[in-house]
Amino acid sequence: MELIIFLIIGALAGFAAGLFGVGGGTIIVPLLFIVFTQMNYDPDTIMHLALGTSLATIIVTSISSLMAHNKKGSVMWPVFKNLAPGMAIGCFAGAGIAGMISGIHLQVIVGVFLLWVAYKMFFGGKKQATGSIDASHIPVALPSKPKQLAAGGVIGIASAIFGIGGGSLTVPYLTRYGVVMQKAVGTSAACGLPIAIAGALGFMLFGMQQKIDVPNTIGFVHIYAFLGIASMSFFTAKLGAKVAHILSPAMLKKCFAVLLTLIGCYFLYKGLR
Repeated sequence: MELIIFLIIGALAGFAAGLFGVGGGTIIVPLLFIVFTQMNYDPDTIMHLALGTSLATIIVTSISSLMAHNKKGSVMWPVFKNLAPGMAIGCFAGAGIAGMISGIHLQVIVGVFLLWVAYKMFFGGKKQATGSIDASHIPVALPSKPKQLAAGGVIGIASAIFGIGGGSLTVPYLTRYGVVMQKAVGTSAACGLPIAIAGALGFMLFGMQQKIDVPNTIGFVHIYAFLGIASMSFFTAKLGAKVAHILSPAMLKKCFAVLLTLIGCYFLYKGLR
């Protein structure tokens, strides 16, 4: 029964990721929080389990996304090489930081983050960089390598605490310096892989150190949830992307922003209550 529930979550998360153009973590974390709560897991470990499991599933989905964007030549590999080390180190460290934060405080933090994403989706996206930047060319407007490494570290830490692949942070960072949207999204998809791997390993390690009493887990990663969500989201993301081309993207994003607002308010209510 648990596996069926996780398959459904994976189907919804993948479809939403393809439909709305956002990472599955913004859907997976809230759904896992609700399911783990209904399973009567320890309230102080539920949020950590949701974050760790979300990052583990993003390993699979990011590979699929990376391959698709690379075929279109939209991955800026030189920029990826500058950002990736900091992201991996930052996300591993972020998992340790998240492990030290109480479940209630994590609910508040994630709630605020979801409201920020909702705001950006509802009111943002009107101004996009124009022009064309070749994937092998590093725009002159981008910061130096050390600064990119540092930025990657900050994005990595935040990604671990929010349980996401970092797209919500990497894309705005790149477009801010003049990278066209297609290249920013493609490079962000590539960056999602080191973030997810390092974050999942971190949540596994730090979770095992805390010796949580939850069945079918490795640290803060739920095995059944990982298998169910990863297997389904890999396929349904492509379906969501096809449907997105049929419907109005602007209306879709506004509808999803409303959904994220409700979920964010729910987390704030649970955490602040």
